[in-house]
Amino acid sequence: MKTRNISFSYTEHDNIEELAGEDKELIVAAKDASVNAYAPYSGFRVGAAVRLSNREIVKGANVENAAYPSGICAERNALGNSVTNFPGEKVIAIAIAASGKDESIDDHISPCGMCRQVIAEEESRNGHEIRIILAGSNKILIINSISDLLPLQFNKDNLRIALP
Repeated sequence: MKTRNISFSYTEHDNIEELAGEDKELIVAAKDASVNAYAPYSGFRVGAAVRLSNREIVKGANVENAAYPSGICAERNALGNSVTNFPGEKVIAIAIAASGKDESIDDHISPCGMCRQVIAEEESRNGHEIRIILAGSNKILIINSISDLLPLQFNKDNLRIALP
């Protein structure tokens, strides 16, 4: 038997003013997207903004549905829109921000498991890491790759085992 550890490093910022201009712009876009979220049941509005290799920003918001789990998360919404509308461009970074019914969320939020898997697939498809910016009012985390948040991810190599 072997015991192993998995750890990762990330950058933590106390406020948006500590960030480079492109990161600030992406966070503002994610916060703007959260305002457009459709969240009548939870009141938890999430916005995501994706920066593409052509510098374009694509936004997405969560969309809830009375028939849970028929809704879609902001991250998957933004990534789907980027693939659909800019099929030749690679995702460079994604910022995620949330707000409650009437105010922004102080702490950062992290993508759910399904969104982590979708980000992992996008990294694999594009052949490079995607910076992940988790933005709260009081703290911003910058993570270099989804493999830091999803270290033992399921990927296309797992499927090759089952395929002839």
